Amino acid sequence: MTIIIQILGISIGFGFLVFIHELGHFLAARACKVRILTFAFGFGPDLIKHTHNGTKYCIKTIPFGGFVSMAGDNADTATGAADEYLSMKWYKKVFICFTGPISNYILAIFLFAFVFSIWGVTTISKTSSIGGVVENKPAAQAGIISGDRIKSIDGVAVNTWRKMMENLKNKADKQAVFAVERGTYTFDVTMTVDKNPVTGAGVIGIAPLIEKSEAGFLKSVYLGVEESAVQTFLTVAYLIDKLLSLEKPDISGPIGIMKLMGDRTKSGIADYLKFLAVISVALGMFNLFPIPMIDGGMIVLFVIEGIIRKQISTKVVQIYNTIGLIFVIGIFVFATYSDLLRLGVGKLFGKQGLGF
Repeated sequence: MTIIIQILGISIGFGFLVFIHELGHFLAARACKVRILTFAFGFGPDLIKHTHNGTKYCIKTIPFGGFVSMAGDNADTATGAADEYLSMKWYKKVFICFTGPISNYILAIFLFAFVFSIWGVTTISKTSSIGGVVENKPAAQAGIISGDRIKSIDGVAVNTWRKMMENLKNKADKQAVFAVERGTYTFDVTMTVDKNPVTGAGVIGIAPLIEKSEAGFLKSVYLGVEESAVQTFLTVAYLIDKLLSLEKPDISGPIGIMKLMGDRTKSGIADYLKFLAVISVALGMFNLFPIPMIDGGMIVLFVIEGIIRKQISTKVVQIYNTIGLIFVIGIFVFATYSDLLRLGVGKLFGKQGLGF
């Protein structure tokens, strides 16, 4: 039964996120009077279909996403008719491209707000109190338990979680003395700090104390916007940092995301919906990147059209999209390879993986 719930959670989750993205494109295209050929939920053969005013609406057998097919959206088949996508004014095409990613952001804000309004807002305690301890990590081995509060590290006071993390940051693989408060008494423990394999920061295997508070509708919406903005900022900052330091970013592809989504179905509806919101932000943000072929890249192309006041030739669009396709496939292969390594599949190819 658990496996069935996970499969449903993955397929419905992925399908819903992509469908909302395509719904944004569909509504914008309708508003701009572009002729819509097909608006579909899923892929594969049709299960249910209905044609209205020249547009086929259908639900397909494979519920992973969906698509909207517009007349003249392909440079190879465009005829130049007034109701075709590529025949639209540049700003209308920008609007149609932009509404897909922005729909994902709107969905994310709604999902975050829904979770906050129903289940409340969880925040990290401002104190240095410990909410959880990871087994077989330094803190657990030193006898630290949930509810303890770390007062100082090597004699330096750490009365907030942030100060504690800042203190630990440069102590990876070093021994440190921790003053721990438990109830009415305080004692010292010495432990060797572990290193986070991704960031290199020092860690000891503890989680912060989480506090919960209620939130009304307006506050929930505000927090939904804030959370979506934070998710975007942290991801962009991480990618820029990796790019400037010429390091390989640790990113997840479809396999990794499906595994995480399946795991969230087991941890409750609130965690599942929050994860969907995070992925919706990621989907919207990725599609705004200025990569040829995807929405962000097409927005750049159409803005150039507006600047030069001349429609870019179909030949240039074809070359541009081909470059984008190669780039996107490269990202997909790299992300999938990273997913397989995280799942341990790389061991099949030897200790060194494939040598990437």
